[in-house]
Amino acid sequence: MNLLTFGLNVTLDGCIDHTQGIADDELHDYWTQLMDQSGAMLFGRNTYELMEGAWPAVARDEKAPRAMREWAQKLEAKAKYVVSGSRSDFPWRNTIKVEGDLREAISALKAKTERGVLVGAPKLAAALEEWGLIDEYRIVVHPIIGGRGPTLFQGLSSARQLELLSTQRFKSGVLALHFRRKAG
Repeated sequence: MNLLTFGLNVTLDGCIDHTQGIADDELHDYWTQLMDQSGAMLFGRNTYELMEGAWPAVARDEKAPRAMREWAQKLEAKAKYVVSGSRSDFPWRNTIKVEGDLREAISALKAKTERGVLVGAPKLAAALEEWGLIDEYRIVVHPIIGGRGPTLFQGLSSARQLELLSTQRFKSGVLALHFRRKAG
């Protein structure tokens, strides 16, 4: 269906500090399932470097928890596109640098990726949202008040109307929300 889906974990107050949250098997299984449904992943350089610094080692760690290792192995195998103006070398397996005009490049990536693209980079998502390129949103809200850090979509030029498609409550109290851009 060639959707561009933005997905991210946030605290109740909207903070996107990756050190805050409940990273249990149920959450990892949720993100693994979403990744399985998509044809590619899209990251900004900062998010990519966080992922690159952690997940390849987990993919090879036979003692890692099952759900974390499964996520890591599938992420390693998945096509990963990276937007970066300052880095050109991406040795992590299946990583491709996005080249050229960003809006055109992401539109082309979206068009050619039949199962859609899952983007997990907050700064990049804000730019993509400004251009109207994001079709769906998978926001996972953790029952934590972070109190610090950036929040989602800071600085958008106008409000966006979304339609709630589904909710899923995890045993930990985490709530996964699935939205789509509202037509009209």
